[in-house]
Amino acid sequence: MAKKKKLTAAEIAAQNEAMEAAQIQQAFEQGTNTLRDLISPSAIEIHSDYFRLGNKYGRTLYVYGYPRSLYTGWISPIINIDEVIDVSMYIYPVESAVVMKNLRTKVTQLEASMNINAEKGRVRDPELEAAINDAEELRDQLQVGAEKFFRFGLYITLWADSLDELKFVQQKIETIFGQQMIFSKVANSQQEQGMNSIMPQCTDQLQIRRNMNTGAISTSFPFTSADLTQDKGILYGINMHNNGLVIFDRFSLENANMVVFAKSGAGKSFTVKLEALRSMMVGSEILIIDPENEYQKLCDAVGGSYIRLSLNSDVRINPFDLPKVVDSEDANDALRANLVTLHGLFRLMLGGNQMSASGQVVPALTANEEADLDQALIDTYARAGITSDPLTHQSTPPTIMNLYDTLLHMEGSGPQLAQRLRKYTTGTFAGIFSQQSNVDINNQMVVFNIRDLEDELRPVAMYIVLSHIWNIVRAEQKKRLLIVDEAWQLMKYEDSSNFLFSLAKRARKYYLGLTTITQDVEDFMGSKMGRAIVANSSMQLLLKQSASAVDVLSDVFKLTEEEKRRLSNFPVGQGLFFAGQNHVHIQIIASETEEGLITTNPNAKRTV
Repeated sequence: MAKKKKLTAAEIAAQNEAMEAAQIQQAFEQGTNTLRDLISPSAIEIHSDYFRLGNKYGRTLYVYGYPRSLYTGWISPIINIDEVIDVSMYIYPVESAVVMKNLRTKVTQLEASMNINAEKGRVRDPELEAAINDAEELRDQLQVGAEKFFRFGLYITLWADSLDELKFVQQKIETIFGQQMIFSKVANSQQEQGMNSIMPQCTDQLQIRRNMNTGAISTSFPFTSADLTQDKGILYGINMHNNGLVIFDRFSLENANMVVFAKSGAGKSFTVKLEALRSMMVGSEILIIDPENEYQKLCDAVGGSYIRLSLNSDVRINPFDLPKVVDSEDANDALRANLVTLHGLFRLMLGGNQMSASGQVVPALTANEEADLDQALIDTYARAGITSDPLTHQSTPPTIMNLYDTLLHMEGSGPQLAQRLRKYTTGTFAGIFSQQSNVDINNQMVVFNIRDLEDELRPVAMYIVLSHIWNIVRAEQKKRLLIVDEAWQLMKYEDSSNFLFSLAKRARKYYLGLTTITQDVEDFMGSKMGRAIVANSSMQLLLKQSASAVDVLSDVFKLTEEEKRRLSNFPVGQGLFFAGQNHVHIQIIASETEEGLITTNPNAKRTV
């Protein structure tokens, strides 16, 4: 039996050291593999016209054709498109001597072609003449060093969650390019190369390039700031990108609606009051629903009408009022439209549609109660001599007291509904909305203050005031702004949020701009109607937000990481101003006199 060789102390130490090194190497390799698994996609699938990276679909396009001349910022619509895309630009400088030699050869060929056409008696070719002139002009500029020459490659990768969505995004991109006579193609059978060309490694594997001089290539600079200066409009503030003035007319957009989102103290009311004051200077009428008594000083300063709604005031607004419309189409529909509005109002008065624990809507009225209420409303108007005939609409309208009496003497659920409405007729909330209107708003600024109303009555009051304003807007079309502060109170109820959305959707027809202000972004954007109101507003202003609101707004407005970071750190009076397709970082600025009129800061200097 062979004896084992006895190891020396040095040999044992060397063996232990080798084993330890192997263990360290193994641990390092395991760590490397784990890290790679964490940062890499689960799989990559390459097809001829698209690729799949994990759960995302991608498609790379390249631009191959340009018009004869490009304007500055032509790529801005692509950069600001409301889709997830990656854009890569490759710019290769070319030696001027090489370009001069090639241009000399090209000019010779073009002139030869023109001479041959002339000898054969062919009609002159304007395109050939333009090419010669462009080449000669470029030769002159290169000769004196005024221009340089480059090779330019532009690639765009689109990202989506499905192939159908990918096709939709591609059509949007191609439409934008086509409007500018720029032509793009899918990188067929080169999607892997296209994907690599978009990645941050800066490896141009597609190598599809176009010759451009300095002037042409400078127009593709992707970080040009949006310019929101117009010849008419009002001053909103300073463009922080270029220190230019943001002068804008909101009525020049497809609609004049605006939403303002900000946390408390970020300057949202200050901004809206400043806009209202400056809009009055260009002839706009201002209508405001003020839940916190913030607009009284401004209203008094400009000689406006300040209407304080409370159970102790003498102000009365009758929700049964009909608009005194001139348009025949609106006149025929006035009664029916007001009946629909009243249905929503009484559902709100009787508790509003509530959400059950399972997430389903529990209606405030049953189907039978809805039918009885509808008949009672029609009968109440008929007893006052008002029918669908527009000639009867000048009669004195009924009130909730008349509706109460009609319901009380009806069969079915009428008496029960009358008892539920009694607090608005003879009970706690009697008077304010159960008598004929005595409000006169024949003024350039009218503020409806609802601060002193009970919390339960506030949404009802906002609904009735909005309905009253809407009747006035329809009766006489003027350039008006309607400001609804703390609009989240309306978004809590289905009927009031639907009514506010209806105003936003129809305001343009009556030359009205709706401004919706809220600090409870999550509640507002969590509502389907809230998102619809934002979608129907061509202007948005995002001031400083809470951290939770930033994520919600980022998803809606497709903000970049830098914009998200700024949005939660903006100082008071700064924010993101969206107008149509453009948006800028804006600083709201007011003169000393304006600030004295509109600030609510008790330490600020007051100017009257």
